[in-house]
Amino acid sequence: MHLIKKLYKSLVPENIRWKIWRYRSRNSELGLLRKEVLQYYESLPANKKTEEINEVLTFIKKYDVVTFPYPFIYDYDIQGVKVYHDERLNLPYVLLQEKRLYYKRSWTTSQIQENFNFLSIEQDPRSPHRYLTDTFQVNDGDVVADIGAAEGNFGLSVIEKVANLYIFETDAEWIEALEATFAPWKDKVQIINKYVSDSSGDATIKLDDFMAGNKPANFLKIDTEGAEAQVLSGASGMLEKTTHLKVAICTYHKQNDQIELSERLSSDSFAISYSNGYMFFLEDKQSPPYLRRGLIRATKQPLGSLN
Repeated sequence: MHLIKKLYKSLVPENIRWKIWRYRSRNSELGLLRKEVLQYYESLPANKKTEEINEVLTFIKKYDVVTFPYPFIYDYDIQGVKVYHDERLNLPYVLLQEKRLYYKRSWTTSQIQENFNFLSIEQDPRSPHRYLTDTFQVNDGDVVADIGAAEGNFGLSVIEKVANLYIFETDAEWIEALEATFAPWKDKVQIINKYVSDSSGDATIKLDDFMAGNKPANFLKIDTEGAEAQVLSGASGMLEKTTHLKVAICTYHKQNDQIELSERLSSDSFAISYSNGYMFFLEDKQSPPYLRRGLIRATKQPLGSLN
C-alpha cells in the first residue's frame, strides 16, 4: 500500500491530487447530507410533508442533493454554452436574448460556460430562484435597481423595457464587464460602485440616501449573498412611504430569512408571495428543515391599481 501511494504521488501532480481529494470530500459530505435530509423528512408525519416537499424527496432519492433539486436542471448542458470573444475590448461574452453579456477577462471558457449554464437554470420558469413570473413583471417605463448585479443578467433581460436601471456592484472586473454589456444603453444605465447596506459611507450606500438624489426605483431586485436584511433596513423610508413598488428578494442565504424578510415587508403593507419549490443552499451550514424558499415577490401598489 505504501508503494502504491508513493507511485500515485509521483505520477499525479499535486494540484490534481488536491482536486481529487476535494471532489471525494465534497461527495462524501453531500452523501451524508442526503442521508440526513431523507431521515429527517421520513420521520415527520405524513400531514407535514406537502406535495412540494415530496417532489424534492423523490428527486434526491433518485439523484442527489443539489442547489435546485428538480429534473429540469438536466435540460441544460454546459457544453452547449457558446463563448465568444470581443477582439476590440479583449473581453469574453455570451449571448442572452441575442444581447451580449460580457464576462470577466480573467475567466476561462469553462468558468463562463459553467456560470452561464447555472444562471440559465436559476432563471428557468420552473426554478425556485426565478425573479419574474407571468404576473410579476418589470413593466415598460419602470425604474429598476439591480442590487447585487454580478454578471448583470437580470438587468440585461429587462433593459429594453426600463426607463432607468441602477446597477450596484463593487467587483472591479465585473464593473468592467458591466460597462461593456450596457454600453448600448448607457444613457439610461448607472453603475454604482458601492455595497447597498444599512449605512452610507465610503464603500456603502443606503437606498434611502441614493434614491433621494435620483429618480426613485419602483422595482428592486435584491440578491446580496446574505445581506438582504441590511438592504431593507437602509430602505426603511422608501418601503414605508412608497405607494407603488415591487421587490424580488432572495431568502435562501440564511435559515430564517424567509420568515424575517416576510415580516419586514408585511409590516410596510406589501403583499407577499413566494417562489414555487425549494432550494438547498450548500454554502451555508445545513440544518433542519434543510429546504429553503428561493425568494419573496412582494408588491405594494395603490388601491385599484392593476400593475
